[in-house]
Order: sequence, then structure tokens, then C-alpha cells
Amino acid sequence: MHLKHLEWPFFEPRHRELAKDLDAWCAEHLQHREHPTELAEVDAECQALVRALGQAGWLRHAVAGQDLGGAAELIDTRSICLLRETLARYNGLADFAFAMQGLGSGAISLHGTPEQRHQYLPQVAGGVALAAFALSEPDAGSDVAALQCRATAGVDAATGADGYWLNGEKTWISNGGIADFYVVFARTGPAAEAPGSRGISAFIVDADSPGLLVAERLQVIAPHPLARLQFSQCWVPKSRCLGAPGEGFKLAMRTLDIFRTSVAAAALGFARRALQEGISQAKSRPMFGARLADLPLTQAKLADMACTVDASALLVYRAAWQRDQGQGVTREAAMAKLMATEGAQRVIDAAVQLHGGRGVQSGEMVEQLYREIRALRIYEGASEVQQLIIGRDLLK
Repeated sequence: MHLKHLEWPFFEPRHRELAKDLDAWCAEHLQHREHPTELAEVDAECQALVRALGQAGWLRHAVAGQDLGGAAELIDTRSICLLRETLARYNGLADFAFAMQGLGSGAISLHGTPEQRHQYLPQVAGGVALAAFALSEPDAGSDVAALQCRATAGVDAATGADGYWLNGEKTWISNGGIADFYVVFARTGPAAEAPGSRGISAFIVDADSPGLLVAERLQVIAPHPLARLQFSQCWVPKSRCLGAPGEGFKLAMRTLDIFRTSVAAAALGFARRALQEGISQAKSRPMFGARLADLPLTQAKLADMACTVDASALLVYRAAWQRDQGQGVTREAAMAKLMATEGAQRVIDAAVQLHGGRGVQSGEMVEQLYREIRALRIYEGASEVQQLIIGRDLLK
């Protein structure tokens, strides 16, 4: 796979080396990896991928703090995007495994106390502990401020320690059921009864905490570890509070702001692989006494696919570069996610069409890509939400 886009001015030499090294690692370790479908197999494969990514050093880029195992003091958005693009091009579950380590621990990187950071981040970077980000609820997906999970301040009768009792439900939680800890967002204090984002706080909840129940494992078209969680008088010590009380909504948005552009990068990786598969199919498939590639309609389709891939890449790495320069990227990240995810859906659909009947056969690469891409147009801000963000920003 040619990596010509690495010569773009968005990147520094270290980014080019990172992408080339990861591409070589993926070719050796992910190229022929089976795509599991049974829930137990998916769980085991995801855990194995986290260990492999940690041992190889790639997860260092998902956490902040060199003394904690991180690659740098701050998370570098371009590195995260290059990692997700490359992993997605080879294996969707490997991309998922990497992304969830970053998203699940991102709030700890941003606002964890020294004790919290030292306890959790080295384990995340090493692939020893699996992280999860528990924000969504049955009636609070795109509208995060509508969440209802409650955290009531109290005292643990057994120890006399201050803390909170968690009650409520979370759903569509990635790594749910296999995570070692969850970053959970819940309403606290006097503002808990008020609508909107006021009074939301963040907590680190270990998976073995009494009162935390994995109520349901959720199965989706592209198998990933997902679950619905229930909290019933789940005790969380005060030492596990993340950031200031009532500042959880801002912390959630800051965490998502880091990783939203990387969702676009993952979609870009899927699209690149689809284009690669489409070109290979066009060159090798006999058609009407020639090759599929010799037909003008095929050439036009491939041209549209290539234009979409490059347009997405430019938006993705513009947003990543701007964020690494300390600039605001609200509109740019929304544009990147909207264009890359919607564009990847079109590119992958075109690749399926070029494959004909083979394109919808279970186990074919383009069929796997077709299932992988769909969720990216929904999670971490659905396409319609990105349109609203862009439109409102334009009208300011």
C-alpha cells in the first residue's frame, strides 16, 4: 500500500516513521487474522489484540504522560489518527481495541489526580487493563445532557469513607463485559434534578465493584464487545471522582473532542482498504472479453472512490494538525467525521458492487468492511449531529 499522503505538510518525520512502522507490524500480525463472530470469540480476540498492541508499544500513544508509559506528555492527535487509519485498513477489531483504550482512559489522562493516573494509565498503555467509557444511556445518546444515571453523596457504613452511591443504567458501552474499569458519568448534587448538562460528574468504577452488573451483552452487525450496564447502590469512593464535581459534562466533551477526529481516521482506513480491494478486483476480473478495469464505467467509479478518499484524508489531517497546534477544531472535527464516515460508506458500497455476488458473501473483505463502517456514522456524534454543529458554527 502506497503511503503518499504521509508526504503532506500536516506531518512531521516522526509521524511518517510511526505510520510506516505500524504498517509493517500490521502486515505481519494482522494480515491473516481471523474475524471472529461468536461473542466469546470476539471477547477473547479483543483482549488478545489489546495485549498485542500494548506489548508492541502502540498503546503508548493512547495515553498522556511519559512517566506513565505514554509516548508523550500530551496525546498527539495526528499520531492517534495515523494509528487508527492504519489499524482499520487491516483489521476493524484491532482499531476498536486501540480506540477504546484511548477513549476509556482519556478522561484520566486529562483530569485524573496523580494517584489515579499512576494507578490506571500504565496498565492501559501496557495492554494489561481494558478501559471503557460509560456515557450513553437508553434515552441519552446524541443528547448526552439528557442522561439520568445518579450519583448520591454518602458514607460507606463499613469503612466510614466518603463517596457516592451510583444508580442507573448505561448502554452501548464499548468493552462492556470485558473492561477492567469504566469511566462513568452521572448526575450529582443540587443540580442533579435540573435538565441539561449541569450537575454531571465523572467517576472511575472498577469492573468488580459491588452493585455494578453487566445486564445484557449487545450483538451488532460488526461483532464488537458491547454491553448494557446497571448500577444498583454501586459504591464509588471519593478518591475515584474524576475532576471537579459538576464538571463531568465538560470532561466528557473534552475527551470526545480528542477522539472524534480519530473516528474519521478509522473510516478513512476502511475506505482506503475498500479502494484497494476494488482496484484489485477490477484488474483481475475478466469481463466481456477484457478486464473489469478496462470498462469506462469501472474507471469512473474508481475515480469517484479515490476522490472521496483523498477529500476525507485532507479534512481528517487538517483537523488533527489544527488540534495539535492548540487551535479549536469544533467545526473542523465535525466536517472530518461527517465527510469521512459518509464518504467511506459510499466507497465501500462501490467496492461491494465491483465484486458482484462475491461482495455480499460472508467472510469477504468488502462484506466485512460494509458491516464495519455503518456504526461509525452513528457513534461519537451521528452524522446529523455533525451537520448541526457545522451549521450552527457557520451561523455564529
